[in-house]
Amino acid sequence: MYQRKLDLSSAKKTFFLWGQRQTGKSSLLKSTFGKQHYIDLLKSDEFLTFSQRPETLRERLAPLRRGTLVILDEVQKIPQLLDEVHSLIEDRGLIFGLAGSSARKLKRGQANLLGGRARRYELRGLSAAELEGDFNLGRMLNRGYLPAFYLDDEFALSHRSYVGDYLKEEILAEGLTRNLPVFSRFLETAALADTEILNFSNIGREVGVSPKTAAAYYEVLVDTLIGSFLPAYVKRMKRRTVQSPKFYFHEVGIVNSLSRRSSIEQGSSIFGKAFENWVFHELQCFLLYAQSDLPLSYWKLTTEAEVDFVLGSMEIAIEAKSSERVSSDHLKGLRELKNDFPRVRQRVVVCLEKHVRVTEDGIWILPFQEFIRRLWSNPLRPDVSLQLTDGRSRN
Repeated sequence: MYQRKLDLSSAKKTFFLWGQRQTGKSSLLKSTFGKQHYIDLLKSDEFLTFSQRPETLRERLAPLRRGTLVILDEVQKIPQLLDEVHSLIEDRGLIFGLAGSSARKLKRGQANLLGGRARRYELRGLSAAELEGDFNLGRMLNRGYLPAFYLDDEFALSHRSYVGDYLKEEILAEGLTRNLPVFSRFLETAALADTEILNFSNIGREVGVSPKTAAAYYEVLVDTLIGSFLPAYVKRMKRRTVQSPKFYFHEVGIVNSLSRRSSIEQGSSIFGKAFENWVFHELQCFLLYAQSDLPLSYWKLTTEAEVDFVLGSMEIAIEAKSSERVSSDHLKGLRELKNDFPRVRQRVVVCLEKHVRVTEDGIWILPFQEFIRRLWSNPLRPDVSLQLTDGRSRN
């Protein structure tokens, strides 16, 4: 098992651990806390027991001492258990680790999410930093980030099975949509639009639903932890900017399967989109595991100049370019951004070049391996100040 960057070992209070299916939540919990007080609601007997009599949880945990940690895996399957958890926290002083792959059923059922009594963690697929010497970019962009995908030589079959299980177990079984064939078509259309600016009218037209339904379907993907919106940066605008969000799937292997990509080869347009998805994945993993509140967005003028990622209030601007030689054309967006935000602290291009270099106007060209090293070399603290350059300026 790879050493995950999300550290739960210091958890002193109840927490939720969210993550899409097969990210390795159960493995992380067991390796960190052991199996002594571990309840898996994926097991049919446990599910039946607690769904019929939620108060059984109180009875089973009665012998435990104050401060004991109890793990409840797949907690979204029985929302009523959270009332018992709340009571056991307040009256017995127990601590809970509550893991799940979807918060949608809990939200829709107005389940007890414990107010401010629980921290929230989220586990994503494997980061390049977790793979260390076993990291291969081409392999990751073709196979995906989930451990089972990255290690599977028959990954295409695993991708298709995953999509089928997601539709059957997360969407159909949980009643998240009434029309599964239409939602399946939507998934394929959304995959083709991965990394792109959203237009719900166009998506709805392709799928055969209203813009409002298309937007609701995207919310299902967010709530089931399949993907995330990336908002536009709209603060202190000097020129007109695009304000619609982008959308990124959390697993590039699923995008490959849904959009029927047979193989992703360097130099192709789909390699560039997959590379951008991967840079987004690494940035989100870092920010999530650091418990950082540094916002992530993108910036785009209506005149087409664009920067893929903006961290914070223009602290760092990042372009993802799957090129072995970054040219002036690749830098247009970062240079336009500098005109509107002269105090932007760092401008970085993540690319396939072999060596680190800095342009005359202070843009850092980072090979993807160096980007990973610098990103994850920062101490993982909530107050982390991210620094991808060495502070030199040539402006």
